[in-house]
Amino acid sequence: MAFQPHEKEVSEFVAARFIGEWISFTRNDVEVNGTIFKIMDNSVIVEISPEDAKEIGAPSNMTVISHKKYTIVETQETQEKQEKK
Repeated sequence: MAFQPHEKEVSEFVAARFIGEWISFTRNDVEVNGTIFKIMDNSVIVEISPEDAKEIGAPSNMTVISHKKYTIVETQETQEKQEKK
C-alpha cells in the first residue's frame, strides 16, 4: 500500500520567495546576508560568502535556514517582483 501525496498549502510569504533573492538572518550572534539558492517547503538553502561561513562556523558557503528565521533584504529586484504580483 502506497501513501498518497499530500498537497501542503504554501503560505503567501513562502510563495513570494524567488531564487537569487537577498535575505538576512542571525546565526551564532552574527548577522549574515545571502541569496536564496533553493526553496523548499519549510526552509531555503542560502548561499553566503566564504567569510560569513567561516565566521558562523558553517562547513561551506551554503546553509539551510527555516522560513521562520530570516527576513527579506529590500533590493530593486525584490521591489520589481512584488510590483508584478
